[in-house]
Amino acid sequence: MEASDQSPDCAPLAALLYDTGSVPGIDELMGAAEGYGEFTVSHVPAAGEGWAEVVRDGLTFDLRGLSGGAALDPPAIAHAVGMQPGDDLASLRICPGPHLAGAQRLLPVIRVGAALAMSLSKIGRPRAICWIPARNAVAPELFNRAVKPWLEGGPFPAMALASLHRMPRGGIGSEGLKFLIGQEFSLVGDTLKGPDHLARVAVRLVDWLVAHGPVVEDTEVVLAGTGAVFLEAQTNTSIVARCA
Repeated sequence: MEASDQSPDCAPLAALLYDTGSVPGIDELMGAAEGYGEFTVSHVPAAGEGWAEVVRDGLTFDLRGLSGGAALDPPAIAHAVGMQPGDDLASLRICPGPHLAGAQRLLPVIRVGAALAMSLSKIGRPRAICWIPARNAVAPELFNRAVKPWLEGGPFPAMALASLHRMPRGGIGSEGLKFLIGQEFSLVGDTLKGPDHLARVAVRLVDWLVAHGPVVEDTEVVLAGTGAVFLEAQTNTSIVARCA
């Protein structure tokens, strides 16, 4: 049986949020494919099914929730950046195609999925781009501003493809890293340096962890521009990070 967007192997990576009734349809999608040349539409099913298959950089994704089919609710959102989630929103979901089943956590697939989300955000007036493993909703211009430098060789876009949130006692926790490396972190630091310094450390730490993978033993790393951080693998899925 082929994988589908209902299976963990091909669950949606991202979603664009539109005001209900303004989600683009097949015609708008085809027009964007021809106009921008950043992706192609490789399969359109019978009218009324509300999905299409697209190809970007050789990888196939299903778009679900297109106008003309059943409207899809937004994914779960815990972190909003640059926008206010509302009740009257519908989503256009970006799902890895069946041939990518089991590979959706690989960085090359994530890069193309994020680039496709940027391309699709040019269609209509989306309110936000959601990166579903991070449970976030980011204003399209901020998502694009964060992701574009990464696609060009810059640091991992912690704001767009992960989420950072303040913890009750002043630390910072991550969400979305588990999808990439199997672990999330909680970061604590010197309160005298202030919350802005800790936020910069957290962003640098996300980039380091994506590049180096999970922490399997206690280690100290030096992050560019922010100093040393001690990392402790508290469990298989959680890291405690302390500014040295």
